[in-house]
Amino acid sequence: MKSIIILGDGMSDHPVAALNGRTPLMVAKKPAIDHIARQGRSGLLHTIPDGMPMGSEVANLSVLGYDPTECFQGRGVLEAASMGVLLDANDVGMRCNLICVDDDGRIRNHSAGHISTDEAHVLIEDLQKALGGQGPEPVAFYPGVSYRHLLVFKGFGHPQVRCAPPHDHVGELERDLLPRALHPEAESTARRLRDLMTAARDILASHPINLARVAAGKDPANRIWPWSLGRRPSMSTFQEMYGISGAVISAVDLIQGIGVLGGMEKIEVPGATGLFDTNYEGKAAAALEAIQRHDFVYVHVEAADEAGHERNLELKIRCIEDLDQRLVRLILAGIEKMKAPVILSVLPDHPTPVETGLHNNDPVPVAIWHPGKTPDAVAGYDEEQVKQGALGTMQKDAFFRRAIGR
Repeated sequence: MKSIIILGDGMSDHPVAALNGRTPLMVAKKPAIDHIARQGRSGLLHTIPDGMPMGSEVANLSVLGYDPTECFQGRGVLEAASMGVLLDANDVGMRCNLICVDDDGRIRNHSAGHISTDEAHVLIEDLQKALGGQGPEPVAFYPGVSYRHLLVFKGFGHPQVRCAPPHDHVGELERDLLPRALHPEAESTARRLRDLMTAARDILASHPINLARVAAGKDPANRIWPWSLGRRPSMSTFQEMYGISGAVISAVDLIQGIGVLGGMEKIEVPGATGLFDTNYEGKAAAALEAIQRHDFVYVHVEAADEAGHERNLELKIRCIEDLDQRLVRLILAGIEKMKAPVILSVLPDHPTPVETGLHNNDPVPVAIWHPGKTPDAVAGYDEEQVKQGALGTMQKDAFFRRAIGR
């Protein structure tokens, strides 16, 4: 039986005071997602093992049945796979955000005001011209999407460096968060990162792109922020593990990279942005087309997570409702027309509570509609209702095996 997994990044939450103790999932109008819960079986899933980074990199590996304690090597190297950047065994890759820092040295936001991809590419390309390939230990900047980019230390470096994820430290002082070695052999790597950040700051301060953004009342991309260092990971493909083929649909290099390393087809949808204005309908159409030739399709939508980081309650609710009506509803309608049944699952990867703007490792709500299986008594989908579901609390690959009918 074929399957489609729909992941609303960060859409689960904690009780919100402004909602009288309810969560965005509880108040959002989401009849299509609730339908999946009523027709299927629900439960919870632990996606982030204790002691591991509380981010989408670890959580999505878990959702897809991998054990991140064995295969996780850092976020940047997963994104490198999506970007077609081939890492040698001795390379160290990392995410490189473009961020905005206030005049008082505090991080204003992790995204340089959600800078456009076109603007960001000019900045990253100019940083590469000025700083890339220098000295006996060369570095390389690779442009990604919006604020998300890649930095690689070519043939050198040690990944044991503490680098604070910028989205977890908005409002904090930059100087308190600079890279620090976690191992004596990583001292030179941390120092090189700090030097690059200083050199990039001077270049970005007077760059025409940033001068134009400031003149237009927008946040400048006045810093680079490297984080989540690692070396090339070793991951089995879904064909090797389960004998199945898959496709991944996402606007985010991280998710696409996990898919590429898992042997999945990477499908890029025009207008997919990773924000609230993403092309939901295009993703739904792409998923329905891809399931015709693959055993499973992973549809990832970033919007609710970004709203959570912005601590924008109204936007997060809207993102959940858009996911429901503009993507899940269309996929439901499409699979009803198919001759063969399709298992349909919906879940987030982790919570991104709007009251903190930070990820956490609470288990996430899951609903799986497996045609032919008797549904449980859950009437709708949210953090509380799923606790009464037949699936209980799942660990490791238990969700993924159920989601693909194993």
